[in-house]
Amino acid sequence: MIMRKITFIMTCLIGMGILSSCKTYLIPVESFEQQFSGIDSTSLKMVTIEGAANKSYLANPIEKINCIDKQGNPFLIDNSPALEIRFTYGEKNKKTIFYFDRVIKNDTLIIGGQSRFILSLTKSIPFNRVSKIEIQNGGKNFKYVEN
Repeated sequence: MIMRKITFIMTCLIGMGILSSCKTYLIPVESFEQQFSGIDSTSLKMVTIEGAANKSYLANPIEKINCIDKQGNPFLIDNSPALEIRFTYGEKNKKTIFYFDRVIKNDTLIIGGQSRFILSLTKSIPFNRVSKIEIQNGGKNFKYVEN
């Protein structure tokens, strides 16, 4: 009984982010647009990851991501297959999460991959409706393999 209570409390603390080491950073919408300028389906590079899913896929070529911390200080994150990016958009503040390296932007849409296991699972959201962009290490054990 006591172990169940301890497990429940630990789960709640992790769920609230109190024990989580995953820091969340912001990417201003204008900065996101600049960083993805010129990146389209023709500029993607083939990568291979290891971890729970050994997969090869096309990824955006961004190596460093400019963002800001919660105090507004500039911060630079190295791209990794474990990075997740969360877009808040629309009147009802919908949220969509993609793997960062599987995101591209065209004139009107952000297109991203939502799964490492089913690479065809993608979604598009309207760029002009995005109000907030957050990025964090999702804590998954994915790493790039040198080709």
